[in-house]
Amino acid sequence: MTRSGPQKYPGASTAYWYQGRYGGDAMETNTLVWHTTEGRTLPSYDGGRSAPTFTAVPDFAARKLRWYQHFDFDTSARALENRAGGVETNTLNVGQVELVATCDPDTHRRWGSTPHLYTPELPSWVIRDLGDFARWARDHHSVPLTCGVQWRAYPSSYGASSVRMSNAAWTNYRGHCGHQHVPEQSHGDPGQFPMSAILAAAKGGPTPEDDMALSDADVRKIWAYPLINPIDKTQDNTRQAGTYLRYADHRQVTLLGRLDSALARLDHIEAALKTITDRLNADS
Repeated sequence: MTRSGPQKYPGASTAYWYQGRYGGDAMETNTLVWHTTEGRTLPSYDGGRSAPTFTAVPDFAARKLRWYQHFDFDTSARALENRAGGVETNTLNVGQVELVATCDPDTHRRWGSTPHLYTPELPSWVIRDLGDFARWARDHHSVPLTCGVQWRAYPSSYGASSVRMSNAAWTNYRGHCGHQHVPEQSHGDPGQFPMSAILAAAKGGPTPEDDMALSDADVRKIWAYPLINPIDKTQDNTRQAGTYLRYADHRQVTLLGRLDSALARLDHIEAALKTITDRLNADS
């Protein structure tokens, strides 16, 4: 089969190239299958015996993915199980991407604060880079920016789940899916994967914003921000956010003090009324 389009993803390292050892079959890729490695580093894939087409490794300091390519884009990889007598899996015109991440909530909790990716909570820069890859696959290999499957969170995605495709559905599938969808498999990765956000990014849409800690300079800028004067609707540099908050805090303390004083007077009045009532009852 003739392979068309560029076979190397721009910028991807071929330091772990396995096509020389496992030649694979030529094909025209029209589907991408997404996996997670369930680890934090680039796997050895048993010397390439179970390698995908690509591995995407997070660089947390640079906030980008480092790409490693193991086979040509239009050469079959080896990350899917292929049982005798069933449908083709690795060789059915599919490219495969392993993201160095976990989809397992137990693993996510166990790793704690150690830097890692958890598929239900991928940061925006990961979605951006995965979207860039999906767009390249569309532009150069006509892999559709579509997804016709539902994604289940791990571990409910494991085994014979409701989202596992039939042999016929898999044979006719085009676009993006996960290991959890491919027949003849038991794996449930990549779990609850943000495929919609990735495809939206690939189409040029915005990526979700990450929660970022404010710097000291940010805080000072907010503190000094001039507020609108409620009387004449103009900005008044004497009414800065910090000044207003300090005034509001002082006002709150003053009002709470007055409330405490009023409550004390009310207690005094209540006690006096009780005394009068007791005397009236005694006289009667």
